[in-house]
Amino acid sequence: MIFSDPASVAVVGASDDPAKWGHWLARGALAGLDRRAVHLVNRSGGSVLSHPTVRSLSELAEAPELVVLAVPAAVVPAVVDEALAVGVRGFVGITSGIDERVIGRIREAGARLLGPNCLGVFDAATSLHLAWGRFQPGSLGVVSQSGQVGLEIAGLAASSGLGVSRFVSVGNQADVTATEALLDLVSHDMTTVVGVYLESFGPGIVAAMSSLRAAGKPVVLLTVGSSSAAQEAALSHTGALTSSLDVVDAACRRAGALRVSTPAALVDLAAVLKSGIPRGGRVGIISDSGGQGAIAADLAVAAGLSVPALVSGRNPIDLAGAGEQDMENYTRAVSALVRGGEVDTVVLSGYFGSYGADTPSLESAEVSVATSICSLARETGVLVTVHSMCADSAAVRALRAGGVPVQHTIERAVAALGDAARLGALSRPVAGTPSGPELSVLPGIIESGDPFGGDPCVSLPYRSGYLAARELLSFVRFPNAHPVTSKAEVVATTLRGPYALKADWLAHKSEHGGVKINLTDPAAAFEEMESRLGPGTYVLEEMDTREHAVELIIGAKRDHSFGPVILVGAGGIHAELFKDTAIELAPVTPATARDMLARLVSAPLLSGRRGAQPVDLTALAQVIAQISETLVARPDLAEIELNPVRVGPDGVLAVDALIIPSGDTLNDTSGRRVA
Repeated sequence: MIFSDPASVAVVGASDDPAKWGHWLARGALAGLDRRAVHLVNRSGGSVLSHPTVRSLSELAEAPELVVLAVPAAVVPAVVDEALAVGVRGFVGITSGIDERVIGRIREAGARLLGPNCLGVFDAATSLHLAWGRFQPGSLGVVSQSGQVGLEIAGLAASSGLGVSRFVSVGNQADVTATEALLDLVSHDMTTVVGVYLESFGPGIVAAMSSLRAAGKPVVLLTVGSSSAAQEAALSHTGALTSSLDVVDAACRRAGALRVSTPAALVDLAAVLKSGIPRGGRVGIISDSGGQGAIAADLAVAAGLSVPALVSGRNPIDLAGAGEQDMENYTRAVSALVRGGEVDTVVLSGYFGSYGADTPSLESAEVSVATSICSLARETGVLVTVHSMCADSAAVRALRAGGVPVQHTIERAVAALGDAARLGALSRPVAGTPSGPELSVLPGIIESGDPFGGDPCVSLPYRSGYLAARELLSFVRFPNAHPVTSKAEVVATTLRGPYALKADWLAHKSEHGGVKINLTDPAAAFEEMESRLGPGTYVLEEMDTREHAVELIIGAKRDHSFGPVILVGAGGIHAELFKDTAIELAPVTPATARDMLARLVSAPLLSGRRGAQPVDLTALAQVIAQISETLVARPDLAEIELNPVRVGPDGVLAVDALIIPSGDTLNDTSGRRVA
């Protein structure tokens, strides 16, 4: 309760100057005087905002439970030492540049620090206002790594009629983390929806978002990282195909949260979710203009919603002036849609909300209709949203107060509904999806022998080559093959042609001429390849000659924020060109793996085209799941990649593979391990 409902607070650096942080913090703290003791500390003494001050914390008869640091960084060490000496157990670090040694002293004393470099904390339920800015009480919980972005979200929430239940600016997260702040909202009764802005993700963030979802509090996430500069460079195809936002979206799917791209989109979606999550994506549209209804329909389809033809009547419904004749026609139209059972959401678009603003004598009737629309939405559980040509009116305010979101533009109204429908789908987890990293180790993974004689639980082969990967991934079917280091070994092969010859150590074999296929004279090919690449271990392999096999890539890597992830996509040498991929957090079940395959643009190839038979999806999904479990079970692995994986009606065959031990760096030109 120390950061949500402290018994007493002290603002160090309180000021009468409205331009200073200390003024805003003092004013906010004093707003809670009826609930807690408030102490203002100013080294010059006197009064601030007509409230007496003390020159230092040591002058107080009792230690305040929570201290706000709003003084220059150079002064902070002395203030913290004094606070700890008198028994303070909580700090809000507004000041930036607080020394690590000071943070260490706070931790050693068993105290907690929010920040530093944060905008503060606000809790509407407990009249706690220790932050810059003004906050309208409401139902949106806000946790933000950036104080300014968080303040923008709070301002937009106020203008939308949503308001803020709790605001936590975590700043540098030197102690209190965003994960802790989110978990604290699970039991916060006033919070019904949570908005999060994060630039980095710490441990437990997925579990925290999942806990909020389980508590019936949907999470909307805003983050950054779509630019190529924000993506992690990697040696493998898997790394090159995995952007930071791909992984964030996978984390959201696992947690049942949704990522948006702007603060406005976050608030628009939160305003819809305040009334619940839609049961599906079917939308009914009502307008008092044929043009506005058509625009709404087009935008709805673009947002991923469906505008079904209704047995009960037309969709969109064009009132065509019926509202002017009798305003209750709006109520009747909404009632018909929400009670008809044919739609999951309703959009009312056009002039409604403007009658009372333009013609004051109509205000009372319009507000009455607005109240009826809110009652219909609550009664039926069908989400209703309104696009009004009037930005603010008595009817608009009545709609928002009754739980019906209102937007001044149709594109924002429909986009929010589309996002809400997607979140609804995410909130229905795929059956059998693992709930955490715990899993039983598959036979043949940990127990399988290291081809170089080492302990597979502790170390990996010196080289991360194809042969080592084949040995490790014993549950995957590979073509018949054997290592060769000389022409004589190639000549003596008992394998059947046509052949493939590969340089075992190269990660990207094609780029460096380290693979040759469809060989009838492998000995000559070996001589040529060895003359270019030098002595080493090569792999002679039987070619997969099956017709109509589909080439895929299956890759697993360890993300620095979210841990193991699994990727599947269009494979072969053009994998990075097509970038047709699906990504999830690992481990995944075969059911989730099949869902990933269905999301690929190239998914129709798997079902058989132009006379080809469907591929063995059951075997393919099992391999994907096992690869994901392998990476989770092997902390000594950084990456696993199978590319290409050739899959046909008779099963799965991997024709190249790569493993990268944790901490390894490979030089892809020579393929030799770099110390």
